[in-house]
Amino acid sequence: MTLPEKKTLPRFALSKPGVATLFISLAATQSVNAGIDQTIEEALRFGQKNPQYYGQIKFDLNYRYEYADTDDTEPEPAHANTFRLRLGYLTPEILGVQAFAEYENLLAAQNDYRGGGVYGDPNHHVVADPADRHELNRLWITYKGIPDTVIKGGRQRIKIDDDRFIGNVGWRQMEQTYDAVLVTNDSIQDLTINAGYIGRIKNIFSLTDNIDAPIVNINYRMGNLGNAIGYGYWLDYRDDPANAPKSSQTYGVRFIGSPKLTQDISLHYTAEYSYQQDYGSNKADFSRDRYHIMGGISVAGITVKGAMEQLDGRDGGVFSTPLGTNHAFQGWADRFLNAALYPNGVRDVNATAATSIAGAKLMFVYHNFKDDTSNFSYGNEYDFLITKKFGKHYALLAKYAYYDGDDDAPGGFKNDTQKLWLQANVSF
Repeated sequence: MTLPEKKTLPRFALSKPGVATLFISLAATQSVNAGIDQTIEEALRFGQKNPQYYGQIKFDLNYRYEYADTDDTEPEPAHANTFRLRLGYLTPEILGVQAFAEYENLLAAQNDYRGGGVYGDPNHHVVADPADRHELNRLWITYKGIPDTVIKGGRQRIKIDDDRFIGNVGWRQMEQTYDAVLVTNDSIQDLTINAGYIGRIKNIFSLTDNIDAPIVNINYRMGNLGNAIGYGYWLDYRDDPANAPKSSQTYGVRFIGSPKLTQDISLHYTAEYSYQQDYGSNKADFSRDRYHIMGGISVAGITVKGAMEQLDGRDGGVFSTPLGTNHAFQGWADRFLNAALYPNGVRDVNATAATSIAGAKLMFVYHNFKDDTSNFSYGNEYDFLITKKFGKHYALLAKYAYYDGDDDAPGGFKNDTQKLWLQANVSF
């Protein structure tokens, strides 16, 4: 792989004031006496060892540097130095009732980027973290007084299966949460039913989307073989005609498993089919399919996987997942986030290799992108990740994505893209 000449890695990293100090200080916490962490933990529980007395304060601080650049486009490369704070309070559980409230704030120490929508500098590339925003991220109450049942209502984080259809977009600094009611029941042995209704979305730009969305997910555990899953998601965006094309109804079946063959060897497999139609306020008339297969093996701490996901393009559009954590699919360079840009669909054939060295997780992912009939190629992508936790509360991450567009790819898909992230997290 040869990078284009015009692309040079950014002047980020440890040359920026304070960044080196932050990373070195966080790494040093590995040797800090565990008693300091225990003191902080007890302080956040109001001096108690058991949070059942007074509840506990939740604290999460996430620093990130992000660089983004695409060849042959006018905007300047993006440089984003952002700090995200989440501060919440979890009540003790009383008579099966528990509540949680969380504030979220994002500050940009360097905002040479376009944050999406109306945020940021239009002369720079997009980094989808709107600067200097704050919001009520979560405010929910749960009731566990019914046997084998949890009822949760309010603004909440919802993550279903692999987040492909319903997720919190947790990679972005400001996550996606939902004003919803969700009921989880596992009264039948080996069967878990999640059913609920979403009425409003607080998206990653701290904007609100109104929606009528019943959701159902049924998961049956088949012992060591894996899990058989069926689901239905009915998304009807209301009040905003611009969102109406995202309305759809989706049905699917999924089988996943990771059985252990021996102490050191495990298999991994996924087979999934999804069907999508127009629904609600969507004026279009369409039906589209999605296919996902994966096979892999873990041996002596090394995991290798091969997979294919295909989103069909048909009837003037492509199979879409507007509520999914889509950064986790079709490459970390995010070239396929906007479904309107590839009406011919996408077939993503990818391979993953992962291991751990000295407690650090290493991962490499390769993607080959074509249209859904393999008539033409969009390009290839190479993704790299290293992350390490230090104790229970501290973590470092470095991540890089390089999308290599095919010279004959349609539209902007021929343009190469680089993205780079450095991240430090403290969470109690």
